[in-house]
Amino acid sequence: MERMAEAVPDSDDQVLQHFLTNSTWNDQLVIDQLSQDANALIGGKKDSCLIFDESGIPKKGTKSVGVARQWCGQLGKSENFQVGVYSVLGFQDHAAPIGNRLFLPEAWVNDGKRCIEAGIPQEYIEFHRKHDLALQLVIQARLQGIAFGWVGADSLYGEDPSFLRSLDQMHEIFMVDVHKDQRIYLEDPDPIVPPPKSNRGRKPSRLKAQTTAIRVDKWPAQQPKDSWQRIHVRDTTKGKLLVDILHKRVWLWDGEEPHAHCWHLIVRREVKNKKIKYSLSNAPENTTLKRLSFMHKPKGIGSGLCAGH
Repeated sequence: MERMAEAVPDSDDQVLQHFLTNSTWNDQLVIDQLSQDANALIGGKKDSCLIFDESGIPKKGTKSVGVARQWCGQLGKSENFQVGVYSVLGFQDHAAPIGNRLFLPEAWVNDGKRCIEAGIPQEYIEFHRKHDLALQLVIQARLQGIAFGWVGADSLYGEDPSFLRSLDQMHEIFMVDVHKDQRIYLEDPDPIVPPPKSNRGRKPSRLKAQTTAIRVDKWPAQQPKDSWQRIHVRDTTKGKLLVDILHKRVWLWDGEEPHAHCWHLIVRREVKNKKIKYSLSNAPENTTLKRLSFMHKPKGIGSGLCAGH
């Protein structure tokens, strides 16, 4: 507040502190204005993207809304935190936070008295997964007219198949990391209800895949060493950013849908430390490998704010 007061004419840091802490004001109106300003500067470009990540705020005690012992990526362990999901509009060397949702753990939602005492409005006392909060922020951004080419997120979001399918149904292009145990089909599973083996008993009613799924980390191990392609993603202040890439069109099926989804699998290996990341994208089939590699880690969007985190 003191730094703000120095920059704002005829202001006082105590007055500003009172305004933020005690007065009634609508923070969403401020966020909306910031979103519009950011969109005017860096939205609507070929490389504009909307990136999701979460961040934790360490807290003492039990009174702060949503505080609980939960995982914090910054520390790499569970501690007493408030956790928020954030959306960031990115373009080249620029990134601007444009949306946020506070994660309310189930322990809070199941304790209505605690929520009321903390000042949570009744209509907000309901549980939403972090994936659901991210989808809300996508919808919010589109309603605000924010223009971006694709959505990016790390494997926390990619681990939930419904998150990717929801983005696909919303006609949003995504580039999202997945865990190494993600199951994929190398051929269309073409799910069908198998014919009955006999006239006795109940007839089959569940769909069954016609091909076999494998873990996503098993496929690269089956490929020849020369199948990796070295891609020059972009130039950086430290020189050329080079990565080794494996790419294949694969199918994802949840065991219930009538048809599987055919998406891009991008396996990215860092040249220096050989660290491997696995990502899925529903970008158009003819998207070039260089473009997919760029979408995996767009320029200027650093660790913690990109799908390559």
